[in-house]
Amino acid sequence: MDFSSSTIDTHVFFVYLFISVMIINFYSVYNINNFIKLAKRLKFFTPLYHTLNAIIIYTGTIVAFYQRTFSFTIFIMIAAAIAVMVLEIKRFKKMRVIKSDDTQLQEEFFRFSRKIYLIEIIIIVFTYIISKIF
Repeated sequence: MDFSSSTIDTHVFFVYLFISVMIINFYSVYNINNFIKLAKRLKFFTPLYHTLNAIIIYTGTIVAFYQRTFSFTIFIMIAAAIAVMVLEIKRFKKMRVIKSDDTQLQEEFFRFSRKIYLIEIIIIVFTYIISKIF
């Protein structure tokens, strides 16, 4: 096994781990109706979410530089990682200002976060499809 294949395997492993955290958050947003409980869970998973995204970006960069190529697929992967990071930051910023007694903002947050996680999952699936095509 050479360096490139082990780095790609590590990259793919962390992508799957990232997707699993994303699915847990998506599931939580749909099934937890108590805002306080949901906020605690999402606050727990947010650092893990960003750490995994950073690891994916880092290992992807290593693979790209090792192979000395910059293709359309790599550009899409970079754009997807940045988009997912920005969307998650927007979701967290919206969540942290909501007070426990503001039910209207809580309901808006539930709708907003469902959309955010759905968009993030679509971005990851789209990126996967593009990486397999090109």
